[in-house]
Parts: sequence; C-alpha cells; structure tokens
Amino acid sequence: MSYSQKLLACASALRAVLPDSERQGRVLAAIEKTEHDTRLDPPLQGIQRAVHALPLSEEDRDVLHGHWLGHPLHPALVQIPLGTWFSAAVLDLIPGKRRHYAPAMLIATGLVAAVPAAVTGWVDWAELRKPQMRVGLVHALANSTAIFLYASSLGARVRGRSVRGRALGYAGLAAVSIGGALGGHLAYRQAAAVNHAEDIPVRTEPGWHALGAVTDLPVGKAVRRTVGETPVLVVRASGNAVHVLADRCSHMAGPLSQGEIVDGCVRCPWHGSVFRLSDGWNVSGPATSPQPVFETRHVDGQVEARLA
Repeated sequence: MSYSQKLLACASALRAVLPDSERQGRVLAAIEKTEHDTRLDPPLQGIQRAVHALPLSEEDRDVLHGHWLGHPLHPALVQIPLGTWFSAAVLDLIPGKRRHYAPAMLIATGLVAAVPAAVTGWVDWAELRKPQMRVGLVHALANSTAIFLYASSLGARVRGRSVRGRALGYAGLAAVSIGGALGGHLAYRQAAAVNHAEDIPVRTEPGWHALGAVTDLPVGKAVRRTVGETPVLVVRASGNAVHVLADRCSHMAGPLSQGEIVDGCVRCPWHGSVFRLSDGWNVSGPATSPQPVFETRHVDGQVEARLA
C-alpha cells in the first residue's frame, strides 16, 4: 500500500468514527443520556471521596486547578500526550525502512505526560455537578482505555512486534479521540470549569443603581440584591463600608450570598472557592477566575453600586 493510500485509509477510518450531519443528533442524544444516567452515581460518589481524600493541601489543589494560571490547567496538559500520540501515528504511516524507536519514544513520552494530565483532570472533576461528573467519568474511562492500549503498544514495540504495536497504537488513538470529544462536550456543552461570571460586564446595565438604605444592611452578613437584573452579594463592613460582588460564583455559578463571610472574604457554599470582598480576587480555588466587583457610594443614606 502506498503512502497516499495509507493516508486515505486513515481518513476513511476517522470519517467512520466522526459523526456526519445525519448521525450527529444520535451521538449528542447518547451523550446527553449519559448526563442523566443515575446508575453512574454510586461509583461517582466513591471516586469523588477518594479524590477529596488525596493527601493534598489547599495550596496543592489550587496549583492543580490552575489558580496560578487563571484558567484550568488540565486542558493545557492534555496537549502533550495528544500531540505525541498523534505524531507516533503519523510516523507509523511512513513507508520503507526506518528506525522503530521514534514512535515508541513518542508513545512513552505521552504516557509519562498523561499522569499529571489525569491528576489535574480528576481534581477538577471532583468539583463538578452531577450531570458533568457522569460525562466526565466516561471521558476518563475512554482516556484510561487509551493509556492501556498505548502501554500495550509500547510493550509490543519493545518486544519487536511492530505490526501489533502499530495496531494497538491506532486503537489507542481512536480511544483518546473519543475521550477528547467527550471532554469537548464537558467544556462547550456543559460549561465545566469555565468562568461562569464572564458575562457580568455585558449583562449589567451601566451607571449607579440603588441597593437600599445602609441601615437595612446587617454588619458582616451576606445579603442578596440586584444591580439592574444582575444578582449581587452585598456585605456591610464596619464603618459603613459596603462591598458588592457578582453573586454567581465564577466556578460553577454557586450563590455567594448564601456563603460564609470570614476575614474579609466570602466562601462559596457549593465548592468552597474563596473570594476577597474588597476586590473580588479568588484567594483559593477551585475557582480560577476572580469575581466581578462593584464600586459603591452613599447618597443620602442610600447605597448605590456600579460595575467597577
């Protein structure tokens, strides 16, 4: 088989895996069915407890979440195994005599890089909502299958069984492609690990908006108000200073107004993200984005706010 014929065969195989316009609806329906499959919940709970029980400090988890990066770390790390494994598949298509260690080295590099990618993925997964966790579990199973197939491919290549190694490598590529598609569904259809407060500047009406009398706000307590149609968290500090943040948590849209106020910060009641009241900074995760903050002023005993 010529090089061009091999490329056409590879393209045909990918076309068979990828949905066309007629099959797309069935594929999406199957994934959405997974979102609501409560039979997955018992293992979800056990795995979530195991992830939460990992010997990691709060600072360690923030690093794995990507707090320092400003967005989740997991999507960045998965590029290495995906890139090396795809490159190995391309090298396996090259005809003629060649050294066999190059694809094996790429596969081995991908296997090593898959470890931190998987760890960050599991840490993020444990802080998602149930429908997202269900799809995420299948996503992880597909990727785990790919890791097993690539490890088997590497073993076959080391033993000199190059044909079997290539076959297992292409099977691994198919599995990790399915995992990647499910990861895309998580990110773009289910909005997992995205900034849920990003649209606040767009949706909030400009100008000053009344929030009520200063005396109606209890000191040190979280109160929910609205700036136009935007729900906000309002906290009156000592000395009548008033702090206002967008109420919908940037991590998973949890209601911050139901959270705990401690040391000038608010802790989200859903997943524990901590935001500083003075400037909205995300002090600790799993949130990787700060919270939109509002300026305040006092006018005739009334508190007004506008987006900073």
